[in-house]
Amino acid sequence: MAEPRGVVIAAPASGSGKTLVTLGLLRAFRRRGTPVSSAKAGPDYIDPRFHDAASGRPCFNLDCWAMGGGRVKSLARHAARETELLLAEGVMGLFDGASGGGGSTADLAVLLGLPVILVVDAPRQGQSVAALVKGFAEFRRDCRVAGVILNRVASGTHAALLKEALAPLGIPVLGTVSEDHGLAVPSRHLGLVQAGEHSELEDFLDRAAELIAASIDLDALAACASPLPDTAERPASLPPLGQRMAVARDEAFGFAYPHLLEDWRGAGAQIMPFSPLANEAPGADADAIYLPGGYPELHAGALAANDVFLDGLKAAAARGALIYGECGGYMVLGEYIDDEKGARHAMASLLPVGTSFAKRRLSLGYRRLTQSNALPWPRALRGHEFHYSTLDWQGEADPLFDAANSRSEQAGAMGQRRGNVMGSYAHVIDLEGAP
Repeated sequence: MAEPRGVVIAAPASGSGKTLVTLGLLRAFRRRGTPVSSAKAGPDYIDPRFHDAASGRPCFNLDCWAMGGGRVKSLARHAARETELLLAEGVMGLFDGASGGGGSTADLAVLLGLPVILVVDAPRQGQSVAALVKGFAEFRRDCRVAGVILNRVASGTHAALLKEALAPLGIPVLGTVSEDHGLAVPSRHLGLVQAGEHSELEDFLDRAAELIAASIDLDALAACASPLPDTAERPASLPPLGQRMAVARDEAFGFAYPHLLEDWRGAGAQIMPFSPLANEAPGADADAIYLPGGYPELHAGALAANDVFLDGLKAAAARGALIYGECGGYMVLGEYIDDEKGARHAMASLLPVGTSFAKRRLSLGYRRLTQSNALPWPRALRGHEFHYSTLDWQGEADPLFDAANSRSEQAGAMGQRRGNVMGSYAHVIDLEGAP
């Protein structure tokens, strides 16, 4: 098989349709027999699982703020293994990144040496589309816009007007996509509804593929791709929390980064999935339990009633297993969760904290995390925080992290630790200062 090549699918702003275009491209290439893989820029848990379903292969996050350059290149090569084409979907607008700089889709494209395909939302655009595309093409000389896809084009006449305006720029228009209201993806407070909850996902992806294949020149887009950087480097990674790790995996705990799970398997850890929503307990032989984030606030009543799961957590804590919860997992380790109507649901009571989804406040942004020696990880980590629930009550416990934002401004203590049980609202992504 030829060396993998790739492109970055980006847009001038969020909401331009790059996710739908990416999903349609992935499924369209797959349907015609082209081995295709994908990646997602930034700290996103939702879109990558739709990518998985569209391509039939795992999608990996590539985060230029939270990961070192060697790590990003290595993961890109890993994501593209045994395929011919990698489609890396960007985050937000092309040049949008962390507060204080870094982490943009453009940074990712430059680091990997890949061209950008710009998805332009066109329903209210005329000749001004040329000024928009010219500005994005010239804003950073090291970031090459190799093609344009015009999305939500109103008619053939509208498409001709837009193409005529863009012709002097010399940037190929690879396709014009009309709006299909039947392809709207349902949303939720943290983004899209998870792929596993989409009851007609395969039909949705096939319809998207048909629309994209009829609207975009797939061969011309593939011809824009550049080779991925060749690297034999395998950067240091977060070691596993234990050798036999029980990992919660269901609709309430769906936010686990694939690169971390792969790292832990590569280090020799046995990953043992279990479903709290199905009232399953973590394995009795697990020496570590990982509760990732997700949507426990939407399933608080069911989780509170699942005594096998909750008693299993308590038994694991009593026998000395390391228990670590992130965001939603942290909420479940606490005393209670108040749902959106204010109803209180008792949780595991392993940490002295109560959280509320009735009292909402958005907490969003990258985090620098310095920890105690409670976790078997190096002290300095990089992560991300994104939640609407709030701390309703907090008792006495050791803090887990000292946190700072992406500008290195101190944010104070974060999370809790009691013996071998610990958690916080932060999603850990990688080591601080990794190459």
